[in-house]
Amino acid sequence: MTTAPALTLSSFAATDLSTHLQELGALLHACVHDGASIGFVLPFNADQSEAFWTSNVLPAVQAGTRMLLVARQEGEIAGSVQLDYDTMPNQPHRAEVRKLLVHPAWRRRGIARALMAELERSARELGRSLLTLDTRTGDQAEPLYASLGYRIVGVIPGYCLDTVEDRLDSTTVMYKTL
Repeated sequence: MTTAPALTLSSFAATDLSTHLQELGALLHACVHDGASIGFVLPFNADQSEAFWTSNVLPAVQAGTRMLLVARQEGEIAGSVQLDYDTMPNQPHRAEVRKLLVHPAWRRRGIARALMAELERSARELGRSLLTLDTRTGDQAEPLYASLGYRIVGVIPGYCLDTVEDRLDSTTVMYKTL
């Protein structure tokens, strides 16, 4: 009997992000093309995907205001999540969960849960005791977050464009006290 290689989680520095830009781009591209509501709409190409990492995530990681956690399975980047702790002076206790991504080929294997557990552990180390996030209402992620102890604050109707269809989707705003 053989066992699958263990899932590894690591925090990516700016140099790691640059080194693995194509893989991270492929992860985001695959998730958007699978219908994930994470800020992008189709058509969405690989150049746009890589540009997101270099223009949005990389500067924040370089500035030390965002953490990028990456999950690897069998040597491949299988998922990622970001902890944005660039808050105002009156909010040093909170942070925002951003862009939980698991490649469609690696879903339903506990990767999202592992990433969120590590993100919460890291948030505590940073002195953050309140996490917030938003997710498309009715999406697969909503019950995942609820099962992890996130509570619903409310739903904002017509919040964003659907990834594929010509319609507006609602978003569910959630929080968790650590």
